[in-house]
Amino acid sequence: MSPRNTKLSPRIDGRLAAYATVAGAALAAPAIPSSDATIIWSGPVNINIPSTTAGIYLNVVTGQAGGNTVPGWDVNPWGSSFLDMFNPSAPGGSVYVGDATGYFNLAPGTLISGASTFTSGGNSASFPLNLNSSNNLIGFQFLNEGTGMVDYAWMRISLAGTSGAQPRAIVEYAYEDSGAGIMAGAIPEPSTLALLGVMAAGALGVRAWRKRKTS
Repeated sequence: MSPRNTKLSPRIDGRLAAYATVAGAALAAPAIPSSDATIIWSGPVNINIPSTTAGIYLNVVTGQAGGNTVPGWDVNPWGSSFLDMFNPSAPGGSVYVGDATGYFNLAPGTLISGASTFTSGGNSASFPLNLNSSNNLIGFQFLNEGTGMVDYAWMRISLAGTSGAQPRAIVEYAYEDSGAGIMAGAIPEPSTLALLGVMAAGALGVRAWRKRKTS
């Protein structure tokens, strides 16, 4: 190795190590709240849906959940025997993606947008809920009080043996804050910093392997 390369190598190693350290901290940081581009994701949550006629009211922008006094609430899953959905007063009309018979349990990747049909009430027989699982994606629209726009969103609901039984909970949700559509189940992409860290860590591993080979 030339003298010039000998001087540069520790400097490159140090820089790669710094990238890996910073990115490792980013990867280890809590996911709540998380945002990338315009998708805002709740991260993993556990918001119980009581088996009552009140259910739970959730403001997806602030994350506040509780009774019907939650300011600007956006969704209200409820019901003692079934899982029904109640609409807020704004935006006007129906809120949940569905048809005339009720809301849909969406397949991952389904686009939720202004072109969707919205409804309320019980689960549609055409797209039934999956019991004993968290594979229940409910699409909805809501009025974002921060921007004054109608945004599109999804929430994932975990259910027990019947849709009205406990435990049942909202376990994550996300929305697109630009007013564009969002695909059911979509969350933010990994950050550039995290990707850089993975690459840096890989480069350090290769460098260490080369050093062992030449020693």
